[in-house]
Amino acid sequence: MQELTGSGSVRVVTEHLEALERQIETLRAEVRRALTSGDRDRAKGLRAELRAAERAWEESLAALDAEAPSPGASAAERSAGPGGGVLLPAREQVHQALTLLGGPAAPRLVVAVHDAFFAGSLAVARLTSLRRDEERSFRSAPFARPYYICAALTADLLAPARGLLAVSTWPMSRRIVGPLSPRVDYLTAAIRIADRFRDFPDVNGEARLLLWRFASNIPRASDDVSTMDPDEITAAARAELAVHESADSGLRGEAAKRARDQLDDAEQLFGSGLRLAHRANVSG
Repeated sequence: MQELTGSGSVRVVTEHLEALERQIETLRAEVRRALTSGDRDRAKGLRAELRAAERAWEESLAALDAEAPSPGASAAERSAGPGGGVLLPAREQVHQALTLLGGPAAPRLVVAVHDAFFAGSLAVARLTSLRRDEERSFRSAPFARPYYICAALTADLLAPARGLLAVSTWPMSRRIVGPLSPRVDYLTAAIRIADRFRDFPDVNGEARLLLWRFASNIPRASDDVSTMDPDEITAAARAELAVHESADSGLRGEAAKRARDQLDDAEQLFGSGLRLAHRANVSG
């Protein structure tokens, strides 16, 4: 731990914690499988590895606590380590942004929303392998975490929607995307961002620009970035949303029912891949 804490790098300690958490989840699953199969010798060895990993996790956590800003620090200081390093793991930053958006979103939008409304910084590159890491974690220890960053699923094949992230705790129907869903989710996000902008009027210029980008693609939402009114944007978005929402909701609901009937727990979060598509082709 001296190597990790000597430099005072919160980022390094946080990444080490994430790696240990994944290792601990994997070891717990392996211990369970060994005991289930009656291999007590293997279970004993795995338990020793698990205890060592848990001790290392406690040491890393203590190091992180030592590097953390004081309780009186500002919100930005609490969310950033020395030299501007991010304190929150990437998955938590993504969770913040997706929760604000309220629906599936592409990594670039997730990053734009996070940087506009939350302290710290988030790079698109950090999201590249996040969904795969989350799936690996879930498959090794199902439901061990309170939430997972998962995939949106296509309404037709129930396969992962390319480039769209979602949150596992959302209702299945919200994680489904059909032909109208991108527009519905866009309008929903615009409303939620406008609400956030109105409730926190002292937000930065990035937040204003982000809201303007949403408004510029909604008829009658706003004409000027300097004079835009969040209430007008909300009203315009709701007016268009009323046109599409019913049909989109019906399709999503039907697909969600199929997903619950046909997919196992992991597939409901991360998609069916080629297996279900092949099954559909065979049955057809």
